[in-house]
Amino acid sequence: MTTPVQLTPAVLSERLARVAPPPEPQDLHMSFIPEGARAAEAAVLVPIVNRDGALQVLLTQRTSHLSAHAGQISFPGGRVEIEDASREDTALRETEEEIGLARTRIMLVGRLPVYEIPSGFRITPIVGWVEPPFDLTLDPFEVASVFEAPLEHFIDAARYQRREYRFKGRHRHYMAIPYQGRYIWGATAGMLYSLARMLNADR
Repeated sequence: MTTPVQLTPAVLSERLARVAPPPEPQDLHMSFIPEGARAAEAAVLVPIVNRDGALQVLLTQRTSHLSAHAGQISFPGGRVEIEDASREDTALRETEEEIGLARTRIMLVGRLPVYEIPSGFRITPIVGWVEPPFDLTLDPFEVASVFEAPLEHFIDAARYQRREYRFKGRHRHYMAIPYQGRYIWGATAGMLYSLARMLNADR
């Protein structure tokens, strides 16, 4: 594994601007919406919090009553709205609505590769750098809690687990990366794995 000695906004921006490494043969969790099929466009924010040089990833725990992805760990984000000027604008708006993190506290440093999921969503992950202090106000309908986990944990590609299950008669593959009793899986784990590959790519 090759990782930067010190990740800064400039280093992150430079690495995220590179061409993404192609999927590995074992990356069966990757889904692709068929060409010509309708896709629901969405964007999420991947917030990197600088805690005195110890970088953390901010994640949300969804509430248990939601009709979709209830109780799952995710990034703040959601569907693209017609008034959004860009995918970055979507991610910033949704982050402010869901957890109250003001866009003025977020420095955008780049994008991860678009992530498509079997339900038909095409998600654009936007990476943002956040300097404390900042205040959060959670939307009680959507977000049960927020927590931070060390970026170092997610940069280590060896920590990721490739899993599979059957759903509605179809065989599904997904990525997972547990952290201190929390089970991070599905699209969130897949996007974190993409971040690890982008940051570790020695090209």
